Amino acid sequence: MSVPPRLRRSEADVSPVERLHALVAADMRTTDMLIHERLASAVAMIPDLAKHLIDSGGKRLRPLLTLAAATMGGYSGHDHAKLAAAVEFIHTATLLHDDVVDESSLRRGKVSANIVWGNKASVLVGDFLLSRAFELMVESGELEVLRILSRAAAVISEGEVMQLKSAGNLGVNEEHYLRVVSAKTAELFAAAAEAGAVIASGKGALAEALRDYGMNLGIAFQLVDDALDYSGRQALMGKSVGDDFREGKVTLPVILAVARADEPAKKFWTRAIETGPQGEADLDRAITLVEQTGAISDTMERARGYACLACRALDRVPQSPMRDVLAAVAGFCVERAY
Repeated sequence: MSVPPRLRRSEADVSPVERLHALVAADMRTTDMLIHERLASAVAMIPDLAKHLIDSGGKRLRPLLTLAAATMGGYSGHDHAKLAAAVEFIHTATLLHDDVVDESSLRRGKVSANIVWGNKASVLVGDFLLSRAFELMVESGELEVLRILSRAAAVISEGEVMQLKSAGNLGVNEEHYLRVVSAKTAELFAAAAEAGAVIASGKGALAEALRDYGMNLGIAFQLVDDALDYSGRQALMGKSVGDDFREGKVTLPVILAVARADEPAKKFWTRAIETGPQGEADLDRAITLVEQTGAISDTMERARGYACLACRALDRVPQSPMRDVLAAVAGFCVERAY
C-alpha cells in the first residue's frame, strides 16, 4: 500500500474518484441535497452565483473524503453529510475569493463568477458560503469537528496571504513553497478526512492516519496543478495555461527552473517575474525553460512521492474496499496529468 496502485486496463474507464463516489453514493446524494438547500436565500444573486461554481462539474473530492472517513470509522448517524456539505462550502468560498485575488477569467472550463457578477458579489457570496459552513458544523454538535474545520478555514486564509506576499519574489525557496501549499490546499484535504473520522470514532489512530493521508494527497494534488500550469494539458482540463506565470506566482516549476538557469535565463526570469514587463512571447519561453531544465518532470516526481506518503498513511488503518479506493485516488491525482 506504500505505492499508489496502477489502474488495470479494465478500470481505465472508471476513475478511482468515481469508484469512491459509488461507495458513498447514498451519503453523497444527501450531501448534495443539503448543499442546494443551504444555498437558498431571498437574495436571488446568492444562489445563482454560488450554483454557477458548485454545479460546474467539480468532483466533490473533499466532501467525498469526509464521507469515506466516516464510513471507515463505522459511523451510523446523519451528521457526516452536514460536515461534507460544510467542507464543500469552505472549498467553494475559497475558490470564489481566489478568482477575485488572482483576477481569473476561467474556472472549470466556464467563465468565472467574478467576471459574470463582479468582484464584490463574488467576495460577498463567498462570505455567505463560509457562514453556511459554520452553521452546518454547529448543527453536527461535535466541538472537536468544529475546531478542526474552523482551524482549516483560518489556515487556508493564511496560506493565501503567504502566497500573495511571496508573488514576484524569486527568492522564495522550496521549503516556503511547501508551507504555502500545505496551508492553502492540503489543509482542507486533511481536515475533511480528519473530521469524518472524528465524528465516527473520535480522536485516535484512524483520525491521525486519515489526516496524514489527506495532507499528503493535497500536496500531491497542488504540485500537479502547478506543473500543469506550464503544460498544454491544462487547457484540456478547462483551465487557462500560464495563469501562475502571469500572476508572478513562484511555484515549484519556477523555483527549480531558476535554480538550474544559465545567466540569460536568470535575467529572463527576473524580468518576467520580479520587475516586468511581461511580453507576449514570454509564456512560451517560460514553458520551454521549465521543460528544458527538467522542472516539470521533477515536480511531477515530487507529486508521486507525496502520493506514496498518502498511501503509507493508509497502511495504519484496517484493510477494506474503501482503503483500497483511497489508495487508488492518490495515484489518480498524479496520473490525471496524462
